[in-house]
Amino acid sequence: MIEVREQFSLKEYNTFGVSAFAKAYIKATSLQQLKEAIGYCNGQDIFLLGGGSNMLIKNNIERTVVHVCLKGKEVLNNVKGKVSLKVMAGENWHELVLYCIEQNYAGLENLSLIPGNVGTAPIQNIGAYGVELKDVFVSCDVLDTATLEEKTLTKQECKFGYRDSIFKNEALGKYVITAVTFELTDLNSTDDYQLKTDYGAIKKELARLEGPVNIQKASQAVINIRSSKLPDPKVIGNSGSFFKNPVIEKRLYDDLKSRFPDLPCYPLDDLHVKVPAGWLIDKSGLKGKRYGDAGVHDRQALVLVNHGNATGEEILEVAHKVQKAVKKTFDINIEMEVNLIEG
Repeated sequence: MIEVREQFSLKEYNTFGVSAFAKAYIKATSLQQLKEAIGYCNGQDIFLLGGGSNMLIKNNIERTVVHVCLKGKEVLNNVKGKVSLKVMAGENWHELVLYCIEQNYAGLENLSLIPGNVGTAPIQNIGAYGVELKDVFVSCDVLDTATLEEKTLTKQECKFGYRDSIFKNEALGKYVITAVTFELTDLNSTDDYQLKTDYGAIKKELARLEGPVNIQKASQAVINIRSSKLPDPKVIGNSGSFFKNPVIEKRLYDDLKSRFPDLPCYPLDDLHVKVPAGWLIDKSGLKGKRYGDAGVHDRQALVLVNHGNATGEEILEVAHKVQKAVKKTFDINIEMEVNLIEG
């Protein structure tokens, strides 16, 4: 049986801490409850809620919010050092990473401390420090919201891109992700694994930590770096990285480099490079800026924050200020990474 709660406050269910209400709210802790919840909506639009991260609620949600809280982990097989791990959508992402490290399963360590749940990770193709979800992704189980049919989508079918997937495009609203299967390396039975420690500040942070470099140490390095730069949503409302790192043509980068010699980049191919959005925002003079209770974080300009009682509209206005400033300074368009929920 499902319980339907009307005019339900979502303030504690989004990491920005924005005060907003749902027309109705249903918590689904099993696949059967999830089907019942979708059936209750009878074909009307629903809003699927996971961990509440990577989204900005602009207004009250005049739809039924279905909170996907399916839990559980299962090893499907373990052959020749490769372990297939199926994880239900409602599991917390960082807790999954810590579990895998405890089991000595490698592959997720660079994705430590990313907020949110497992079920929303494929939507964004989450990534950090040279690793993306698609690198360890095998498939995901989904529920068709129109037919309640259960099916499995392969990596190819998910059409992963940089912070992108089929779930943000042609399949938007079509499926609920119920479980994700990963292929990880079981270091209990093989040492055939290459850590990715050359990206960003990981190598520098690892040099500060004592002991051998392993997945436990790599995870701790990432946790230390992220903790030093990214605010805890429990302390100050935020949704992590608010903007995507833009990809620009190398000729534009070379021109900008002549004017901004310290402009960093990550080469992608002979014609394109990726530049850090946080650096662009910082150099545009907006790092630490505050407009009422909405603002730009003072340690990581890539993060927008809610200092207390900012509305979603006010945070969005700050986002637009940031985009205009970066465009004016560098002639670069930066896109929002978070999902804007408009009602």
